[in-house]
Amino acid sequence: MEIDFEKCGGLVPAIIQDAQTKNVLMMGYMNPEAYQKTLETGKVTFWSRSRQCLWTKGDTSGNFLWLVNIKVDCDKDTLLVTAHPEGPTCHTGTDTCWGEKNERNPLLFLSELQDFIEKRHREMPEGSYTTSLFKKGVNRMAQKVGEEALETVIEATNGSDEKMVYEAADMLYHLVVLLTSKGLRIEDIAKELATRHDPNWDKQRRLAKSKETETDKNKK
Repeated sequence: MEIDFEKCGGLVPAIIQDAQTKNVLMMGYMNPEAYQKTLETGKVTFWSRSRQCLWTKGDTSGNFLWLVNIKVDCDKDTLLVTAHPEGPTCHTGTDTCWGEKNERNPLLFLSELQDFIEKRHREMPEGSYTTSLFKKGVNRMAQKVGEEALETVIEATNGSDEKMVYEAADMLYHLVVLLTSKGLRIEDIAKELATRHDPNWDKQRRLAKSKETETDKNKK
């Protein structure tokens, strides 16, 4: 990876992002030595401009940043460092240097879940329930989505909120399995919903349907 340290006097900004939550935790500076030490130790290390020395985040506090990946931007003068934080990142004790909570958005797990299910689809390990669904085919997978949807409806009308959430989770899991078998992603559904959120969506849909009807009449 080519990094242009000389462009900014031997240092490049390093933006630290939590690998799981995707939240930005802090920003520091690296020189070639800090970059190399980060790669060698797996602990994110910076160059301190005030102390004029290397410093590994966590050496004093124990709140290390464990390296996951480093990317360089298109100008080769800024780094994006993904890491797993061990404890709060800021020296003031907050999760981030902007005083924000480093909380994970639960919706992000749906993408991770599908990544896992796609791995199951590729490897098809024996003894896996997900593997058994893929082997039974689309009809069985679609049937399971319907069964779990019905269970969700039953709990919504005659059960408890806790059980409804449980059954809805089963329904979503089986839906993701079905989507994976069709080469689709849960993000495709999100994109469709985002399209429908456009105020002009219904107007455009009705206009398109009207044109189709007119075309069909002309064919007759």
